[in-house]
Amino acid sequence: MLDISRIRAITLDLDDTLWPIWPTIARAEKVLIEWLLTVAPGASALLASPDTSRMLRAQVASAHAHLSHDLTVLRRETIRAALRQAGEDESLTDQGFDVFFAERQRVELFDDAIAALEFLSARHPVVALSNGNADLQAIGIGRYFRASISAREFGIAKPDPRIFHEAARVLDLPPAAVLHIGDDATLDAHGALGAGMQAAWLNRGDAVWPHPVAPPATVRDLAALCRLLG
Repeated sequence: MLDISRIRAITLDLDDTLWPIWPTIARAEKVLIEWLLTVAPGASALLASPDTSRMLRAQVASAHAHLSHDLTVLRRETIRAALRQAGEDESLTDQGFDVFFAERQRVELFDDAIAALEFLSARHPVVALSNGNADLQAIGIGRYFRASISAREFGIAKPDPRIFHEAARVLDLPPAAVLHIGDDATLDAHGALGAGMQAAWLNRGDAVWPHPVAPPATVRDLAALCRLLG
């Protein structure tokens, strides 16, 4: 299903491809709430309530719909909204975000992630292509990547073909020479195919392919991907 002979570079999703994202976010939110408890207990209580936190996130997302690609702005403004609603010092927003963001970089890589990064980067230039806001250097895996393109920095999120085309431009290759690897059937696999790339869908959870076109090459984990490309 892949034309391996055409692959000259790889773009790679990050969240839920190299590490599980929701345990990371949950831990970062817990650390933020604990920090706020000492400086802004009202905001801490608001964010500790699942219903209230969800409401604040929805309000911020609606107010900043034009920045839906920028998870950093949305997180920072949610902290600001909690401080404002609690009548506490909004100047704590940036400090609060920094607390959250530092913890967000403490990811727990999937067991097969480092071996796959070593395998892939030894064969092709690899570019990170993510809608999230992970910091490759802070995580400690920057050496495996030629470049990193985020929706926040580029201004457009996957599955828009323009962000895939930007990665191909950075690599100085046509999209057809690039293989994109990611866990999301729509954002990653279908988006890459629509941009003219090849795609490999990392389907760890046996999800059903949701699109009418045939799915791309599909693997259960990164070790299987390496075997497929090997």
